[in-house]
Amino acid sequence: MSSLLVFPGQGAQQPGMLHRLPRETLIEASEVLGEDVLLLDSAEALQSTRAVQLCLLIAGVAASRQLLLSVDYVAGLSIGAYPAAVVAGALSFSDALHLVSLRGELMQQAYPQGYGMTAIIGLDLATVEGLLAQVHSLYTPVYLANINADNQVVIAGSDGAMKAVAEVAKGCGAGLAKRLAISVPSHCPLLEAPAKILAEAFAKVQLKTPILGYLSGSRARPVINPEALRDDLAFNMCRVVDWRGTVQSAYERGVRLQIELPPGAVLTGLARRVFEQGTVIAFDGARLDTLQALLREEGSRQP
Repeated sequence: MSSLLVFPGQGAQQPGMLHRLPRETLIEASEVLGEDVLLLDSAEALQSTRAVQLCLLIAGVAASRQLLLSVDYVAGLSIGAYPAAVVAGALSFSDALHLVSLRGELMQQAYPQGYGMTAIIGLDLATVEGLLAQVHSLYTPVYLANINADNQVVIAGSDGAMKAVAEVAKGCGAGLAKRLAISVPSHCPLLEAPAKILAEAFAKVQLKTPILGYLSGSRARPVINPEALRDDLAFNMCRVVDWRGTVQSAYERGVRLQIELPPGAVLTGLARRVFEQGTVIAFDGARLDTLQALLREEGSRQP
């Protein structure tokens, strides 16, 4: 049996999220960026896409270091792919900090207002795709962004287009259509231009073959080759996230323990729909020694 660490994406952020973490990683990040990262997690600061993404990267790396025990796989939803790549040994923490800082700035500058993401719960993928086709146009752009579960997807686009889809979705029986705390239209063609600029920065960075299994949240399968990983990280902002497929892929590979790194427990709830056997648990709210015991137990079951 195998274990998996998962790292959440934008929308999971919480004010004060870095203040609960070990200072060693916070000091390291502050020195690399040349700024006090503890100023990034206030409610006001978290209005910035750059601050949110840096906080999620730092939180994921800091918490994973506390576990002290190795796992078999890592996977991250959107920005969560970056701490996943760091923990997998494929990307240095220093390079990740600089790249994520640039990533957040590029995304924020591309769409400073009037765009975002909306979760639709209670409709299947085919139904949502049909609604998107009805609303999408050059002037009302809206796209599929995340496949989170069988009846939970996220769309991205202009505020007006998303509102139109949400209204029709509710009329079709959606239980919820909720605007997310994300101010950019991620995981769709609207971000192709900033992704290409980020790819140019990635070309100057060294990536290594992961020492752990790195599961791509876009491809829902392992990525081993450093050049393929470079492409995966640089362009994941404009590609659909198949989180349902990623978790299913992990389960089919024998994963029976999933630990969600801070903040929150959204990915834990999604995984319970896939894990018929095994354990899914969030770092937040769990005792560190409990998580370490679960990792040791799962490791002892390896064939």
